[in-house]
Formats: sequence, structure tokens, C-alpha cells
Amino acid sequence: MIMLSKRLQTIADRVTYGSRIADIGSDHALLPVYLVQSGKCPAAIAGELNPGPYQAAVKQTAEAGLNALIEVRQGDGLSVLAPGEADTVSIAGMGGSLMSGILQEGWSAGRLAGVRELVLQPNVGEDIVRRWLAEHDYVLQSEAILEEDGRIYEVLHAAVLADAKEARRHNEQLYDASFLSLQLPSAGRREWLYRMGPYLLRSGEPLLKKKWLLELEKLERICRQLELSALPESREKERMLRGEMKQIEEVLACL
Repeated sequence: MIMLSKRLQTIADRVTYGSRIADIGSDHALLPVYLVQSGKCPAAIAGELNPGPYQAAVKQTAEAGLNALIEVRQGDGLSVLAPGEADTVSIAGMGGSLMSGILQEGWSAGRLAGVRELVLQPNVGEDIVRRWLAEHDYVLQSEAILEEDGRIYEVLHAAVLADAKEARRHNEQLYDASFLSLQLPSAGRREWLYRMGPYLLRSGEPLLKKKWLLELEKLERICRQLELSALPESREKERMLRGEMKQIEEVLACL
């Protein structure tokens, strides 16, 4: 059986046993091959747009002897998936904006019909993905944060509830930021739950703090560069960044 990276294993661990999975942007199809080999998923679809990774996925599936159980399809995003073909959709290794765009297109086309859970690993822009999930009545079940090869990743596991009203009530509670001691209106505090993660913030994950301390260092470097400029726009940009840094520090102090 193939071995997965720590990042892909974290995704695999969140897939519900017995579900049919569609892995979008599957690259070498490592995740679906592992899930079928391990017996966790009875069948899988590996979707890939680019010719090189698509061919690699075809080869990986064939070498594993899983052509009968894993179908490799070439196409853009969720266009490779027909309604009712999958119980779980996984998308990993891309920006949150692109990921939410793929989800929105799939949602609008009805391709997410029958999908009961999403396992998502955005490289950046996690807040965009969390917001999309909440707006479309998906409920976060868990969040994981991990470090591998010097990079920090977040994995989001979301599910569909039978009752949309219940999903909205759950999300309202999940994104209730009253526990954060910030001098901000409720909408401003909620924004930090989207950015840092409602579960991660509540649990005080040390790795979350490390991630945002690194972000503070990056913002400080940008501010120092802006200080060298005499342009009024640079002064305004620096002022905005300093304000954001202050808020990050206040949120981290709540951990």
C-alpha cells in the first residue's frame, strides 16, 4: 500500500469510512489510491485538468491495479463529477479563492447533489473557504492544522445536515465570537473566526499561534519597506497594515 505525506494522511483520516470519494485536482491520484487500497473507500473518482498530472494519475491507478475501482477523469474542477456519483469530495493544494470558485461552479451546476461531506485543504485563503461553506449551509465538523516541510497547512472537514435551518443555527453558534476579548463590533470579531478558524481558535492550537506570528513578521517586513517610501499611498498602506497587526496580536493574546 502506498504511503501518504503527513498532509495527505490528515485529509484521508477525515474521509468517512465507506464513502465514494471524488478527489478534485488529484495530481498523481495518491489520495484515492490510498483510500481504496486501505479499504476505506469502495470506489473513487480522480479528477485532474492538466495533461501531465492526469497521465500520472492514470499510471498510478494502473500500477496499483485499481482501474476497476478508480476512474481517472480529465476536466476542470467538479465538471468531472455527475450528481449522485460521490458521497465525499476532497480538494487540496490550491488557494482558497480558486477552491471556493470550483465549489461554487459545482454547486450552481448541481454537481454537489448527494455529496455529504467536503474535505478541503486550501494553501492560502482559508477564510474564503470557511465563508463559502457557511453561506451554503455546510457545517464545519472539525479543523486540523499541521506542519510539514516547513509549511503550515489547515484541513477543513465540512458536512451537510439534513435540516438547512439546523445548519444555520449551528453555524451561528460556531461563528459566535463573543469569547474573543476584542474591541471590535461582532462582525469584526467574527471575521477573525473565518480567518483563523473557529475550532482552532477555541482550542488554542500552538501551531496556529506560530502561523500567525510568522504572518506578523511578514507584515512587519512590508511595513519597513513602506517606511522607505514618501508616497502618501505608502503611508496609508502602512497605517492599515499596522492596524491589522494590532488586531492579530490582540487575537493571539486570547489563545
